[in-house]
Amino acid sequence: MTNIIVALPRQEDAKGIKNVLVRAGFRVAGVCTTGAQVMSQADGLGDGIVICSYKLADMVYSQLRECLPKGFEMLLMASDRLLRQCSGEGIVCLSMPLKVNDLVSTMGMMEEGIVRRRRKARLAPKVRSAQEEALLKEAKEILMVRNHLTEEEAHKYLQKCSMDSGTNLVETAAMVLAMTKA
Repeated sequence: MTNIIVALPRQEDAKGIKNVLVRAGFRVAGVCTTGAQVMSQADGLGDGIVICSYKLADMVYSQLRECLPKGFEMLLMASDRLLRQCSGEGIVCLSMPLKVNDLVSTMGMMEEGIVRRRRKARLAPKVRSAQEEALLKEAKEILMVRNHLTEEEAHKYLQKCSMDSGTNLVETAAMVLAMTKA
């Protein structure tokens, strides 16, 4: 589930939004009245959505957006007059007065985007450092010489050992090197 932080100047309003979201099936991680509280909560979470008004007690939405960790998006709730002046990457706007259906459907859309982004990041190939590549190459060379394998066979062997032991490929290569040097 996506982490949601509700940040409004009035605690009662923030709790009201939280209750609407919880009834709709969302998980609200926190309710805040200041930007500093939002940043403190967001630091402990990897990504998520911050629902906020144009102005909080200690900052405006644009300052808060700049301070949020990379994985966070913002749902800005304000009057049409204020929304005309608002812009920025990772900011979705909702016009006040707020309609419950608009809030719930917008949150659903934003949550789907975050889930898609997580999935894409998880499926992206991992980039290895030069040191890790050298470690893998050395482990494959040892397997090739000792067991008379091709490079492809040595790589498949490391992959299988990695899957069987529940470690990543680099850790498995390090174990192979440690066992051969002992």
